[in-house]
Amino acid sequence: MPFSLAISNYRTPFQKNYWLWIFLTVFTSIWVNTLIGTNDLNNWFLENTLTVIFMLFLVFSFRKYQFSDLSYLLICVYLCLHVYGSKYTYAENPFGYWLKDYFHFGRNHYDRIVHFSFGFLLAYPMRELFLRWLKYPKTVSWILPIEITLSVSGLYELIEWAVADVFFKAQGDAYLGTQGDIWDAQKDIFMAFMGAILSTTIVSLIKKLFRIHEQ
Repeated sequence: MPFSLAISNYRTPFQKNYWLWIFLTVFTSIWVNTLIGTNDLNNWFLENTLTVIFMLFLVFSFRKYQFSDLSYLLICVYLCLHVYGSKYTYAENPFGYWLKDYFHFGRNHYDRIVHFSFGFLLAYPMRELFLRWLKYPKTVSWILPIEITLSVSGLYELIEWAVADVFFKAQGDAYLGTQGDIWDAQKDIFMAFMGAILSTTIVSLIKKLFRIHEQ
């Protein structure tokens, strides 16, 4: 079963692309499980608003542009991490508590993991979009994912503030999950920023090491 990369010249149609069926099945199963098992339904809906918007973008853009299998895999992993956080709220996530106990952290760091993953896992699909779909120059296609990660992270923190302090005050603490850290927003933005830089750096090193040239 072929597995396409951003530089691959082929894309397997959805009906015959077993990778996409696997990704969709895994994500849907986890998503439904988070809804059934959530202990805060209102927070679940708030957390998944952007998930629904992102999924709609992937569905409606598919006919015009199909991402590579690797990009869909990275997107799937990120969305799974995000919706798993929405099940318990980020600040009360069991995996985060396990990490806290095991490494003796001072707080539940699951939110930091997801913010880092936003940059680390989505920089590659963003770069593919700019390079293969929009036909931007290579250098611009490398820089834009980092800049957009930084910008979207800042915008997301503004959305969190608006949701928690203006529109849904009752869900404020659960949605923000600052855990008493006054610099939580800045640290979240930094984690996403560093994730994007690390991702683009790794891909660049792989291309140089194996002398992979893009078409």
